[in-house]
Amino acid sequence: MLAYKTRRRLSILALVVGLPLYIVVSVTVVNWMEQEWGRMPILLELLVYGGLGVLWAYPLKPVFKGVGKEDPDA
Repeated sequence: MLAYKTRRRLSILALVVGLPLYIVVSVTVVNWMEQEWGRMPILLELLVYGGLGVLWAYPLKPVFKGVGKEDPDA
């Protein structure tokens, strides 16, 4: 289990650096798919962007868990 301060620092790093990078990569992949196979139907495109919008949070759930609360070690 990560220490509170470590989780807090990792969560800030993930939100400030990782999330913008993830957004750029996601939009690039969707644009590549659009160039390769043509425009997706709007509902499918909405599902893809919605899925990508939620997907980033699952691997980071342990890092974000409890970060908004007071330091339990203090």
